[in-house]
Amino acid sequence: MRRILSLIFGATCLAPLPLTAAETEPMPLTYAVFEASVPHVDLETCPEGMAGEDIFCRATLAHEELHIFAFATDGDSPLVGFASFDAERLPELLN
Repeated sequence: MRRILSLIFGATCLAPLPLTAAETEPMPLTYAVFEASVPHVDLETCPEGMAGEDIFCRATLAHEELHIFAFATDGDSPLVGFASFDAERLPELLN
């Protein structure tokens, strides 16, 4: 019985505890987190208005919209821009 309680208690201690808003601080979205958690495609170039030196873009398609994420190449590659476009405009955006 002691071994069972020990196993249950040990497993409980390893489970993450829920956080409340007061206990959390905002985190920047880095490319490492984005890459590991969001299905996406690499864009050769960023769309007009998002393009810039030392910026790269990735795209996702969801809810009939194309979502473009722009990341800086310096540091941890933080998110520096975001835009959504109607998916029907995809050919226009890619040309």
